[in-house]
Amino acid sequence: MGRSVAGEGVLPAHYVAGEFTRAGGEGFPLVNPVDGAVAGEVPEADRVIVDAAVAAAHGALAAWGSASVEVRAEAMRRIADGIQARFDEFVDAEVADTGKPRELAAGVDIPRAIGNFRAYADLLYGRPERAHSTAVPGWSGGVGQALNYTVRRPLGVVAIISPWNLPLLLLTWKVAPALAAGNTVVAKPSEETPSTATLLAEVIHDAGLPVGTFNLIHGHGAGAAGEFLTAHAGVDAIAFTGESATGSAIMRKAAEHITPVSFELGGKNPAIVFADADFEEAVAGTVRSAFTHSGQICLCTERVYVERSIFAAFVAELGARARALTDYGPMISAAHRDKVLSYYRLAVEEGATVVAGGGVPSFGDERDGGFHVEPTVLTGLAQSARTVQEEVFGPICHVLPFDTEDEAIALANDSRYGLAATVWTRDLSRAHRVAPRVEAGIVWVNCWNLRDLRTPFGGIKASGIGREGGEYSLDFFSEPVNICIKI
Repeated sequence: MGRSVAGEGVLPAHYVAGEFTRAGGEGFPLVNPVDGAVAGEVPEADRVIVDAAVAAAHGALAAWGSASVEVRAEAMRRIADGIQARFDEFVDAEVADTGKPRELAAGVDIPRAIGNFRAYADLLYGRPERAHSTAVPGWSGGVGQALNYTVRRPLGVVAIISPWNLPLLLLTWKVAPALAAGNTVVAKPSEETPSTATLLAEVIHDAGLPVGTFNLIHGHGAGAAGEFLTAHAGVDAIAFTGESATGSAIMRKAAEHITPVSFELGGKNPAIVFADADFEEAVAGTVRSAFTHSGQICLCTERVYVERSIFAAFVAELGARARALTDYGPMISAAHRDKVLSYYRLAVEEGATVVAGGGVPSFGDERDGGFHVEPTVLTGLAQSARTVQEEVFGPICHVLPFDTEDEAIALANDSRYGLAATVWTRDLSRAHRVAPRVEAGIVWVNCWNLRDLRTPFGGIKASGIGREGGEYSLDFFSEPVNICIKI
């Protein structure tokens, strides 16, 4: 079938064994979340398409898995260059699918996707190989030696399931290290956001990897393409980012084949604001951490704990800035908008004071047909309230006062999740005391979402299994093999 053409939008298609196709089950509408209009149709992969994708990936393993570091690194760089060459197309597709502000897609999502491929091309050259000389008494009447050294080989066919909130960034965050390590891939993006994944398949096609090295299927999750893929006996590993409940379902299926998994799941992330913090930086940082991409980032802050002496002033300023926000995007779908609004109603039922937001904005233009909700600041709920404990994944935060350092840590840790946290303080000793005690995979001090791609990324508790980033991703996507040679 034809390829996407700049200026004409993206026609979502499966990419299997080096060919683009829209075959499979009955397609479904692609809806623009900004105005609710139908923007196109997405093909639904049936079992035949999924089986063909997995078979193609197995067929490419010998060629790609045995390719040299130099060959794989150069391929990663060609993919990065290909995305860069079509930068505006990727931005347009990301904005069309998600409704996020263009400056966010152009400033974060697409550059990070390019950076992911370049970073893993570079990391391939720096991987150490460990060796140990082992003394063995008793050989030849004396002491003999053995040389033990470790090499890594690819896992095989990797299933990658990526979410709708950061479609290209989080897809490439997994595809790049999986390919760099010598695996072949079958990827399924969210059914809500198929377009940048289709463009990525075109770029990888043009980069000249062996046919079947990368495959792309579209479709839904439970009982559909996603489940067909993650339960497939031919899949050797699964990397998933999404809801914790979905991760549990995937893990149950993976257990049947003892398939390794790497999960980055949900979060109900806390911020702790001490009275000695830079007030302006803490407020501005919390606006960013609560409302960037309308709260639809797994790292966003939904629980804010503020030292009592500055609580009233902080809440007033945070509420004023939330009300002043105008350039924010919609929820990804009508269903997700309704979920977020149900939590707005629940919060009021639980006794919350609505400081800002709490409803649906009126724009007086086509956006009124879309899936927008207001940035919302709440106070007055108990720590045990559902709105405080359950992940909303929208532009909402609840602010609660605390009196002591120990209380703040206890409140922050009182959650089934443990993905990320933020601490605001000018006391260096306090920062070093508090940060290690917060139960989260990532703790930012006086900043938020400041990332180095070499560092470990992931959560604890219900927020995930394993770590991604730098060597951590390459370790997951490859198997260590020890070789022992008698000398």
